[in-house]
Amino acid sequence: MSERTALIVGGTSGIGLATARRLHTLGATVHVVGRDKQRLDDVAATDPGLIGHRADGGHRAEIAAVLAAVGSVDWLIITLSGSDGPGAIADLDLDLLRGAFDAKFWAHLTTIQAALPYLTPTGSITLLGAISARVGMPGTAGIAALNGAVEALVKPLAVELAPIRVNGVSPGLVDTPWWSGMPDDARQSYFAQAVQALPAQRIATADDIAEVTVVAATNPNVTGTVIETDGGARLVSMG
Repeated sequence: MSERTALIVGGTSGIGLATARRLHTLGATVHVVGRDKQRLDDVAATDPGLIGHRADGGHRAEIAAVLAAVGSVDWLIITLSGSDGPGAIADLDLDLLRGAFDAKFWAHLTTIQAALPYLTPTGSITLLGAISARVGMPGTAGIAALNGAVEALVKPLAVELAPIRVNGVSPGLVDTPWWSGMPDDARQSYFAQAVQALPAQRIATADDIAEVTVVAATNPNVTGTVIETDGGARLVSMG
């Protein structure tokens, strides 16, 4: 794996950073892309083996410039998130939801298009969805549609772009900065209740999801698949 190159867009925190660390430990050359300079500086301090680039995944020219600097890419991993959009449908702020689609769905497409000329024929694309696309949880229609749109890209692109492999990862509840908009006490209370319902009886860490993401990106026999890693959330009522 030491001769392989990975590019993780959204790789400066959470699942993206955990995935970058795992791939670097396995010997790959790993580039991470993020918009926030402070996060990039933090990564440079804590993980000097990772190569940081400042760019917006939704900005075609910025991503293209990063790819031109990196050169050929074996594993493209997109862990961009869009946290806006939860809420009951009657009161859902559609402008916020549009912004979430811009930040995640459209940024996925922008990044994929920019990366195609640089992906090796034996390479892969791995997208990050979420279990909200697969369960009937009240108040999640917006983010379910967002993550469902991302996951719906996997099968057609796996055929269209073959032999490049295309996969997705569908996490459930994960303790990452995605929850930073919720007060700590409210988040911990929600997690405690969720643990009681989840068959796995735990909230996932970013590294739990990163382990699965690495498999999706690197296993040469996996394509057109969305791997569920949700602690069993799809099996029970989480409403």
